[in-house]
Amino acid sequence: MQEPKIEYPCDYPIKVIGESSPSFLDDVLVIVQKYDSTMVLDKVKERASREGNYKSITLLLWATSEQQIKDVFAELKTCEAVRLVL
Repeated sequence: MQEPKIEYPCDYPIKVIGESSPSFLDDVLVIVQKYDSTMVLDKVKERASREGNYKSITLLLWATSEQQIKDVFAELKTCEAVRLVL
């Protein structure tokens, strides 16, 4: 089965789950803004887990290529607080 083709450029949703900390959102945004200079808080949703130990951040990346998406995912995974990138 072939993966669906993505037509670039487009808004590409990314969800980042990690440990809840005061700097978690800032850490994620610093990384994403390297790859998408148009990233603003209007494109970001943040939710805390029920217990408050974790946060999920959903954002819309202005994606220009598959390589850009792979690079963003790879760098987000190097962030110490990040547990999962979808």
